[in-house]
Amino acid sequence: MGYDDILQHLGGFGRYQRRIYVLLCLPAISCAFHKLAGVFLLAAPDYRCRLPYELENATYPMPDERLTLAYPIDTLTGKFSTCNYLDANFTDDYWAGGTPAAGVRPCNHWVYDRTKFESSTVTDWDMVCDRNWLRASADSLFMVGVMLGSIGFGYLSDKYGRKPIFFASLVLQVIFGVLAGIAPEFLTYTLARMVVGATTSGVFLVAYVIAMEMVGPSDRLYAGVVCMMFFSVGYMLTAAFAYFIHGWRMLQIALTLPGVLFLCYWLFIPESARWLLSNGRPTEAITLIEKIAKCNKLTVPQEALDKLVEEDKAQQQEDTNEPKPSLLDIFKHPNLRRKAMLIFFDWFVNSLTYYGLSWNTNNLGGNPLLNFVISGAVEIPAYSFLLVTLNRWGRRTILCGCMIFAGMMLLTTMAVPASQQWLIVVLAMLGKMAITSSYGTVYVFSAEQFPTVIRNVALGASSTSARVGGILAPYFNLLGDYWQPLPLLIFGALAFVGGVLSLLLPETHNQKLPETIADGENFGKHKTVPVSGTGTNGSMVAGGGGGDRDVEHTAEELQVLSKPEPATDGEEMASDTLKAGEDKNKY
Repeated sequence: MGYDDILQHLGGFGRYQRRIYVLLCLPAISCAFHKLAGVFLLAAPDYRCRLPYELENATYPMPDERLTLAYPIDTLTGKFSTCNYLDANFTDDYWAGGTPAAGVRPCNHWVYDRTKFESSTVTDWDMVCDRNWLRASADSLFMVGVMLGSIGFGYLSDKYGRKPIFFASLVLQVIFGVLAGIAPEFLTYTLARMVVGATTSGVFLVAYVIAMEMVGPSDRLYAGVVCMMFFSVGYMLTAAFAYFIHGWRMLQIALTLPGVLFLCYWLFIPESARWLLSNGRPTEAITLIEKIAKCNKLTVPQEALDKLVEEDKAQQQEDTNEPKPSLLDIFKHPNLRRKAMLIFFDWFVNSLTYYGLSWNTNNLGGNPLLNFVISGAVEIPAYSFLLVTLNRWGRRTILCGCMIFAGMMLLTTMAVPASQQWLIVVLAMLGKMAITSSYGTVYVFSAEQFPTVIRNVALGASSTSARVGGILAPYFNLLGDYWQPLPLLIFGALAFVGGVLSLLLPETHNQKLPETIADGENFGKHKTVPVSGTGTNGSMVAGGGGGDRDVEHTAEELQVLSKPEPATDGEEMASDTLKAGEDKNKY
């Protein structure tokens, strides 16, 4: 409360805050580069077996009249096999005879269509046929890195400060990003990319928290959404790099080098005042506050600074004395357990569908670059939709409606003829737009479902469910090799089921939120007490991408993001929504 009071004396969202906020939103663009680069780094072009008599410079495709004499029919796809060839002596007499050989041999080498992708890790290391699981594993392990990074860098930023961990993450991101671009083989590439995935958590998480600490409660909803939009801009810019750079090695390095520019931030970005206060360094915090006030041509009353230090000492003492709840407390009570399982499933489905659709644009047909740009562009209206509706229509309405709509759009692709590829793209993009909105909603909705004493632990478990979805998404996309709409149908079915099941959750908008375990158990079983006002000025929206996409916060971070201005209208709900947490697993 005291720190938000100070923000009022600093002019709310004044000149200094706006400058730092914009600077700290820019790294979201760089993080988007790394999260979405796999679409092009691991692109799998069309390919065929290279026959024994062909040289390495053989061309794709083979003349149609020779296909029946060279390759068997794949029983799964009904098309000519790309993993086997007929066991024949490919002489002129054989080609002239017109009778296919009976035997089949497995391929050892392949010829790739290089009209769309000049080179990728797939073409360099032949990650096709029985090795196609390697490309899914590369994206999956990247997401494992994201999960480990959010835990590790979240802990380190609590212990050593936001600023040093932000820059340490940047340095590691640049080093291992370049290493991935020069990796001689798959294992080195994958391990380097996994470290890069971990650093995206360190860079974005810490930058996001410092930025949000600069913003007053009444502006946090908009500031959070705009920060996600920066990620969406980076999403689209990734396609611009891929348009001009056709080799995967140069592309990886080119997407990494912009991170060097952010190293100059050391001269401009301050340490978090909240972190300084909570780690026994009030003098430095007050010096920073006075610097901000001077830049904004304002003065902070001395009594406000004294009150800030006193309240922070009291809060630290209170936190020390409070027993830490356990995740098991959720499962000891039937209503809490039921709500928790539904929420975990929603997080899993939103993450799985968001990343599955984001990484599947090459398999939709048509122009893969255009598909990718559209997939990023639809996130802007998705986040704008949340700004307009989140505090008006209610969380459950938006979450259920968006998930059901996304499911219907993706399931409809099953009925689209193969000749109408453009319609598949349209339906998939509508599904992507809807799932982006629901991903942005599920964070706020879940935080408001759990009681204050267990909220941090519950959000951590929810986020872990989301990470599992992101880790599994590449393997679901592999199914498109056998039937193009299959990944979309799986994502659509899960999204539809998740949306319907979410109707079983109680609405939280304008409701008095649960404080204790008993409150959480009763919340939704009995009529809740409405709270006047719109109620979520202090709430934060974080999207699925990224946009992450997922933003996780430590205990101190969630405190800062959630504390409202003193008890006006329905803002006590906002205060409780994201009051505390050690949730470090997202984005």
